[in-house]
Amino acid sequence: MTTTAQPGADPLAACRISPAVDLLFSRWTTPILWTLNQSGPVRFVDLERRLGATGKVLTQRLRQLERDGLVQRHYYAEVPPRVEYEITELGRSLSPVFAALAEWTDEHLPAVEKARDAYTGPLPR
Repeated sequence: MTTTAQPGADPLAACRISPAVDLLFSRWTTPILWTLNQSGPVRFVDLERRLGATGKVLTQRLRQLERDGLVQRHYYAEVPPRVEYEITELGRSLSPVFAALAEWTDEHLPAVEKARDAYTGPLPR
Protein backbone atom coordinates (compact mmCIF):
# COMPACT_ATOMS: atom_id res chain seq x y z
CA MET A 1 0.00 0.00 0.00
CA THR A 2 1.46 3.33 -1.00
CA THR A 3 0.48 6.71 0.24
CA THR A 4 1.34 10.09 -1.14
CA ALA A 5 2.84 12.39 1.44
CA GLN A 6 1.20 15.77 1.72
CA PRO A 7 3.46 18.82 1.46
CA GLY A 8 4.68 19.69 4.93
CA ALA A 9 3.63 16.28 6.32
CA ASP A 10 5.65 14.78 9.13
CA PRO A 11 7.91 12.12 7.55
CA LEU A 12 7.83 10.07 10.78
CA ALA A 13 4.05 9.88 10.58
CA ALA A 14 4.32 8.76 6.94
CA CYS A 15 6.57 5.83 7.86
CA ARG A 16 5.74 4.12 11.15
CA ILE A 17 9.07 2.29 11.35
CA SER A 18 11.28 5.40 11.04
CA PRO A 19 11.65 5.88 14.82
CA ALA A 20 12.71 2.24 15.26
CA VAL A 21 15.13 2.42 12.34
CA ASP A 22 16.66 5.60 13.75
CA LEU A 23 16.95 3.97 17.17
CA LEU A 24 18.34 0.61 16.10
CA PHE A 25 20.33 0.99 12.95
CA SER A 26 22.92 3.60 13.73
CA ARG A 27 26.60 2.78 13.21
CA TRP A 28 27.26 0.86 16.45
CA THR A 29 23.83 0.08 17.89
CA THR A 30 23.13 -3.07 15.91
CA PRO A 31 26.56 -4.67 16.51
CA ILE A 32 26.33 -3.88 20.23
CA LEU A 33 22.86 -5.37 20.60
CA TRP A 34 23.76 -8.38 18.43
CA THR A 35 26.87 -9.08 20.53
CA LEU A 36 25.09 -8.69 23.86
CA ASN A 37 22.20 -10.87 22.68
CA GLN A 38 24.58 -13.61 21.52
CA SER A 39 27.08 -13.43 24.40
CA GLY A 40 25.25 -12.46 27.55
CA PRO A 41 26.91 -9.94 29.90
CA VAL A 42 30.12 -8.49 28.47
CA ARG A 43 32.75 -6.30 30.08
CA PHE A 44 33.28 -2.91 28.47
CA VAL A 45 36.86 -3.66 27.38
CA ASP A 46 35.79 -6.98 25.82
CA LEU A 47 32.98 -5.27 23.93
CA GLU A 48 35.39 -2.57 22.78
CA ARG A 49 37.84 -5.23 21.56
CA ARG A 50 35.20 -7.32 19.79
CA LEU A 51 33.63 -4.41 17.96
CA GLY A 52 36.70 -2.30 17.27
CA ALA A 53 34.88 0.84 18.39
CA THR A 54 36.69 3.63 20.18
CA GLY A 55 36.03 3.92 23.91
CA LYS A 56 34.37 7.32 23.47
CA VAL A 57 31.96 6.18 20.76
CA LEU A 58 31.15 2.94 22.56
CA THR A 59 30.47 4.81 25.81
CA GLN A 60 28.13 7.25 24.04
CA ARG A 61 26.20 4.49 22.29
CA LEU A 62 25.94 2.31 25.43
CA ARG A 63 24.59 5.28 27.40
CA GLN A 64 21.95 5.88 24.72
CA LEU A 65 20.98 2.20 24.74
CA GLU A 66 20.81 2.24 28.53
CA ARG A 67 18.64 5.38 28.42
CA ASP A 68 16.34 3.68 25.90
CA GLY A 69 15.99 0.59 28.12
CA LEU A 70 17.70 -1.81 25.70
CA VAL A 71 20.91 -2.33 27.68
CA GLN A 72 21.61 -2.55 31.39
CA ARG A 73 24.89 -1.52 33.00
CA HIS A 74 26.23 -3.43 35.99
CA TYR A 75 28.93 -1.77 38.10
CA TYR A 76 30.91 -3.92 40.50
CA ALA A 77 32.79 -2.05 43.24
CA GLU A 78 35.91 -4.19 43.10
CA VAL A 79 39.55 -3.35 42.79
CA PRO A 80 39.90 -2.63 39.96
CA PRO A 81 36.27 -1.68 39.29
CA ARG A 82 34.42 -3.88 36.81
CA VAL A 83 31.59 -2.79 34.49
CA GLU A 84 29.50 -5.20 32.47
CA TYR A 85 26.74 -4.57 29.97
CA GLU A 86 23.80 -6.85 29.35
CA ILE A 87 20.86 -6.74 26.97
CA THR A 88 17.51 -6.22 28.71
CA GLU A 89 14.29 -8.10 28.03
CA LEU A 90 13.18 -5.14 25.93
CA GLY A 91 16.39 -5.43 23.92
CA ARG A 92 16.00 -9.19 23.68
CA SER A 93 12.53 -8.67 22.19
CA LEU A 94 14.39 -7.51 19.05
CA SER A 95 15.80 -11.03 18.51
CA PRO A 96 13.13 -12.00 15.92
CA VAL A 97 13.79 -8.75 14.04
CA PHE A 98 17.53 -9.42 13.94
CA ALA A 99 16.95 -13.06 12.96
CA ALA A 100 14.70 -11.97 10.09
CA LEU A 101 17.30 -9.43 8.93
CA ALA A 102 20.07 -12.05 9.13
CA GLU A 103 17.96 -14.43 7.04
CA TRP A 104 17.18 -11.68 4.53
CA THR A 105 20.88 -10.80 4.34
CA ASP A 106 21.92 -14.40 3.70
CA GLU A 107 19.24 -14.81 1.06
CA HIS A 108 19.35 -11.45 -0.73
CA LEU A 109 22.69 -9.69 -0.21
CA PRO A 110 24.32 -11.47 -3.18
CA ALA A 111 21.57 -10.06 -5.42
CA VAL A 112 22.12 -6.58 -3.98
CA GLU A 113 25.87 -6.85 -4.64
CA LYS A 114 25.18 -8.07 -8.19
CA ALA A 115 22.84 -5.11 -8.78
CA ARG A 116 25.47 -2.71 -7.43
CA ASP A 117 28.13 -4.18 -9.72
CA ALA A 118 25.78 -3.90 -12.71
CA TYR A 119 25.01 -0.29 -11.82
CA THR A 120 28.54 1.00 -11.14
CA GLY A 121 30.88 -1.78 -12.17
CA PRO A 122 32.85 -3.83 -9.67
CA LEU A 123 34.43 -1.88 -6.84
CA PRO A 124 38.18 -2.34 -6.33
CA ARG A 125 38.75 -4.86 -3.59
